[in-house]
Amino acid sequence: MILVQSSSTILPKKFSVSTAAAAIQKMTRVRVVDNSSLGNTPYHRPPRVIHVYTKNGVGKVGDRVLLAIKGQKKKALIVGHKMPGERMTPRFDSNNVVLIEDNGNPTGTRIKVPIPSSLRQMDGDFSKVLAIASTFV
Repeated sequence: MILVQSSSTILPKKFSVSTAAAAIQKMTRVRVVDNSSLGNTPYHRPPRVIHVYTKNGVGKVGDRVLLAIKGQKKKALIVGHKMPGERMTPRFDSNNVVLIEDNGNPTGTRIKVPIPSSLRQMDGDFSKVLAIASTFV
């Protein structure tokens, strides 16, 4: 009788362990949702994020970003993103931003879409952005 020993080792599959879809990072296309003149006139390129002012480079609701819009650099505040966040926070159809000036004042006078009410509890000076918002989610 002949015994054959087979060494069948099962190799594990290799897969990526990085995060699936970060909220807003560099080169993300965004939608300007206020009524500022710069954000609402049509242009052949959509606004893109060129810098996120956080430690890890991923922006969530309430973070500031730097946009490239119509050949200019403008600061903006994230007021909604596609990626699902924590429990009981809304998920939007598009990545929404509001253009702001360097001192934090919004450029427009009205926000056209609902913004998350969680901005009220966040630390930061969002009072002027909250004042021009008409609806909250």
